[in-house]
Amino acid sequence: MDELDTEERAIVDTVREFVDRDVRPSVQELEHANTYPDELIERMKEMGIFGLAIPEPYGDVQVSTPCYALVTEELSRGWMSLAGAMGGHTVVSKLLRDFGTEEQRQRYLPRMATGELRATMALTEPGGGSDLQAMRTHARLDGDGYVINGTKTWISNARRSDLVALLCKTDPQASPAHTGISILLVEKVPGFTVSKDLGKLGYKGVESCELSFADCRVSTDALLGGEPGTGFAQMMKGLEIGRIQVAARATGVGRAALDDALRYAQERESFGKPIWKHQSVGNYLADMATKLTAARQLILHAARKLDAGDRCDMEAGMAKLFASETAMEIALNAIRVHGGYGYSTEFDVERYFRDAPLMIVGEGTNEIQRNVIVGQLISRGGL
Repeated sequence: MDELDTEERAIVDTVREFVDRDVRPSVQELEHANTYPDELIERMKEMGIFGLAIPEPYGDVQVSTPCYALVTEELSRGWMSLAGAMGGHTVVSKLLRDFGTEEQRQRYLPRMATGELRATMALTEPGGGSDLQAMRTHARLDGDGYVINGTKTWISNARRSDLVALLCKTDPQASPAHTGISILLVEKVPGFTVSKDLGKLGYKGVESCELSFADCRVSTDALLGGEPGTGFAQMMKGLEIGRIQVAARATGVGRAALDDALRYAQERESFGKPIWKHQSVGNYLADMATKLTAARQLILHAARKLDAGDRCDMEAGMAKLFASETAMEIALNAIRVHGGYGYSTEFDVERYFRDAPLMIVGEGTNEIQRNVIVGQLISRGGL
């Protein structure tokens, strides 16, 4: 945390204390019952966590992106679902901050900063997620508004969100296709329904939902930034912080798994000595710590570039790719260290193993991240 100022260090410390005091003692019960963590979310609101990416005059506690990433890591160390509940909210706040009209910023950002108004984004569709330009959800201009029809899926926290940043086609005939895509800011209005919750391997507590739009009408004022056809570029920029956030979530899961494995390896004995002294177990722990440290540095590197105003899609993609694959490896190795207990629901490591895959496929699959990385390598002429 050397690069954080005194105030930002205090914020990270406060979140760490919250996780140790309130989250970790209750997470097993909430997660196994798949219960939405209302009380914990309220505490997060009180701490200003939902406003960490919102600047003055709309919010009071905007922090640097490195600080935001470390806060996300701490939350995920306690329960990844808590960080997931604010992921889409952060992307929408950045979209509004960077591209919204002043009226849109005034309308939404102050209430988003306090958590009074919660937001999420809607990109993925039942027919596909990676190829956003092939989406079918469309909005037809009709007088002083847009009429939306289509379906989105895997939308986190949708039942609890008051605002959805909807990526849709406003000109299906546009060529190239991305020039016909816009973002509409959709509130809970007639024609918009959360049609069902999706069952999941992990990421419990916070819902992932399917959204349906059937002749859903919004005013033209709902068009982000007021200029149609710019939504694809806007969302790609917003996803830079989204992918940094997902990478930080992965690092939090990996850190929790490493912490538990270290603790267990010192307590458990076999053949007359703690198991960490057996070379095979010790090697697991050493590799886990090394890769976790490397993942965090990739995240902070991307975060610094974002704050400097530089393009960082490649760096965010690298961080997301490496951190998520690392979290999956660490979670599996934590089970190996725990032996049979690692397969028991009485220990947290089985939860880490169920949560880790989300970061591999979420916010753009790792296959897509590799495409982004190599594309940027070519266009930049290397590193």
